[in-house]
Amino acid sequence: MKADIHPDYHEITVVMTDGTEYKTQSTWGNAGDVLRLEIDPKTHPAWTGQHRIVDSGGQVARFNKRFANLGI
Repeated sequence: MKADIHPDYHEITVVMTDGTEYKTQSTWGNAGDVLRLEIDPKTHPAWTGQHRIVDSGGQVARFNKRFANLGI
């Protein structure tokens, strides 16, 4: 490997959405920084299986109204 081209790994603290925290090695930020997650595996629908539809501007309602009679 070439010298002096790789980023510096240092220890940071990761804080999950429920407040739990752990220390890990990362190239993000500086040594001792705190990374606060807004979405993590404990809350994201891809991992929890609880999907919610966010109706922004009534698009879902318009879709349901338009295609209500199309199903079986």
